[in-house]
Amino acid sequence: MDSLPLAAHLRSLANPVGGPLGDRPVAGSPDRSQGADQPSFGEHLREQIEEVNSLQIEADQSIDDLVTGRSDDIHATMIALQKADISFRLLMSVRNKLMDAYDEVMRMQI
Repeated sequence: MDSLPLAAHLRSLANPVGGPLGDRPVAGSPDRSQGADQPSFGEHLREQIEEVNSLQIEADQSIDDLVTGRSDDIHATMIALQKADISFRLLMSVRNKLMDAYDEVMRMQI
């Protein structure tokens, strides 16, 4: 699991390399050789979605363990649930902001 939260990762991507345009150069884009070791925004977003999914799976497993009696640690279960809930809410906020930005771009007149 990554040591930085999703919000910090998204802030660090203010100057993404790559993206949906593939290998085509974009006017005003930075030279790819400078940030070749950094993942593209899409790859980074995919990793974060997978991390949120793994937290959801951990929370589900923790609930199953508590209900079936394999674990009696309700505190760990509640912490796992809160981690999953907060990470999912953050992911949905990022999604909503991305959708708002997309809508804004689509409303632009050329």
